[in-house]
Amino acid sequence: MSTGAYTTAYAASLADPSAFWGEAAKDIDWITPPTKVLDDSSPPFYRWFPDGTLNTCFNALDRHVAGGRADQVAMHYDSPVTGTKQSFTYAEALAHVRRLAGALSGAGVTKGDRVLIYMPMVPEAAFAMLACARIGAIHSVVFGGFAPAEVSARIDDARPKLILSASCGIEPGRVVAYKPFLDEGIARSEHKPDQVVVLQREQLLAPMGERDVDWADFISSAAADAGADCVEVAATDPLYILYTSGTTGKPKGIYRDNGGHAVALRWSMRNIYNVEPGETMFTASDVGWVVGHSYIVYAPLLTGATTILYEGKPVGTPDAGAFFRILHEYDAVTMFTAPTAFRAIKKEDPAGETMGAYDLSGFRTLFLAGERLDPDTYHWATDRLGKPVIDNWWQTETGWPIAANCVGLERLPIKAGSPSVAVPGYDVQVLDSFGDQLPAGTEGAIAIKLPLPPGTFPTLWNDDERYVSSYLSAYPGYYLTGDGGFIDDDGYIYVMGRTDDVLNIAGHRLSTGSIEAALAGHPAVAECAVIGVHDDFKGQLPRALVVVKAGIDVAADGERICQELVARVRSEVGAVASLRQVDIVAALPKTRSGKILRKTMREIADGHTPAVPATIEDASVLERLKPILHPQP
Repeated sequence: MSTGAYTTAYAASLADPSAFWGEAAKDIDWITPPTKVLDDSSPPFYRWFPDGTLNTCFNALDRHVAGGRADQVAMHYDSPVTGTKQSFTYAEALAHVRRLAGALSGAGVTKGDRVLIYMPMVPEAAFAMLACARIGAIHSVVFGGFAPAEVSARIDDARPKLILSASCGIEPGRVVAYKPFLDEGIARSEHKPDQVVVLQREQLLAPMGERDVDWADFISSAAADAGADCVEVAATDPLYILYTSGTTGKPKGIYRDNGGHAVALRWSMRNIYNVEPGETMFTASDVGWVVGHSYIVYAPLLTGATTILYEGKPVGTPDAGAFFRILHEYDAVTMFTAPTAFRAIKKEDPAGETMGAYDLSGFRTLFLAGERLDPDTYHWATDRLGKPVIDNWWQTETGWPIAANCVGLERLPIKAGSPSVAVPGYDVQVLDSFGDQLPAGTEGAIAIKLPLPPGTFPTLWNDDERYVSSYLSAYPGYYLTGDGGFIDDDGYIYVMGRTDDVLNIAGHRLSTGSIEAALAGHPAVAECAVIGVHDDFKGQLPRALVVVKAGIDVAADGERICQELVARVRSEVGAVASLRQVDIVAALPKTRSGKILRKTMREIADGHTPAVPATIEDASVLERLKPILHPQP
């Protein structure tokens, strides 16, 4: 284990959080510098930099223009689905954001008002987020194409004064009309926005209603021409609300404050991702996810780096080399995406041949997060790229990594299957059902001792009670992550899956992650998922669903592969795993961020009718799996 820069930083962050984060806050331009770093007077409600004031948009754009980066590219927009490429310097991005902020102000949006953003991956989506931050409004990005019921729930919770949208989103092979979903969502809502501003895309023009305003008209107003200056906000004022699914059906509004968010993201760019001002970072995600908020829009721009907004897929736009083209074309030093993206690339191009067409000599590090990085995908990416592949683990609630190999501080040895160690600021522990800390190597509930570091969520939007009951009540003084796993003797964290993905087989507790790791090591497997299904005798039994690599003849070799997988799990995990049923399927159901819908599949297999998450990538995949998961008699 390290005794160098990482260990020193981590120890300092826990020993004196105020000193540690007070030093990090010097990388942010404050209007009123904070004199107090942490307000811990009302636990479990902690506040960072309580007497500081700033503006996040100023820190992301204005200060770089004034500081000599006016002509540096702030954002490249690359859209293979439309054949469009654009680059915006910091000065150009600032001009766009000033105008949109002016238009918002002219429409009556003021500090503290909410603005809902329902848009695809276009530059205007990022400009909208920054324009809201500029005038002190609170943005809530909702995935373009979300179902009306989900849109309605978010409108009624956030109560936006105005909605910014677009006529359509573009997927490989299809155009998704946004306006009908949005119109129905508003019709279902108790709260009605004053206006809906629609960016008309040439691929599909949207019909306009009484409350609708064309985007071009909106930003051609006198108020837009005048632009808007930055509004001073408290560090503790909300920057955005981002909704995540709730077990009750009502989405949870994760909100982020301005000060802690800016400090933490700026610190993370240098110390975790090793990206400095002037360098380019490619985050292949969507602004609808927390990864898009943090590492497409805010962190790179707070740093003075260049970010890439990519409207496309890892495969099919046009091939499995899409990401490597981006890295080559824009000289990106770092890439961040989900493991499922690399599993898709591996499935399409097992030998990694498409990488060979591009010069990746300037590319330094691949970061993966969003779904457990199985060792096989880690080894495949490492072998093909010849670069460090860094797993990192975090959540919408935290906004930035809980565990990672902090390569900007010190690159530690990589252990396949682990996102490495706790990031400075996070006191990560594994607890038993009584709240006692478990010894190294023993699986339990992963929890983080309060206070959480800056940049994490201070509470839920307008719902302190649910914040406490959902996250803090299981273990007083701790944030319950909802993930299970263990910490080894070297302090490396192993996240084995959500705690509801732990199987209980005849009294033996096994994580789905351990069985999936055994399956993923088979040379024919592209990706896999294991679920626990009800069994009258043993309580639960595992079932495996496997997607094989391109070129494999399932009709000829499928039965043999399934038998080998059963034998492999028996050998590597043990007979107690009791895996007997393996199904080869064409695809696994996932959210748009790449999370496999294990819970949904488990409920179907047990004969229930689950509520399908609105974030599902392709509902038809789940429909095709239903007769496999739960055959009708």
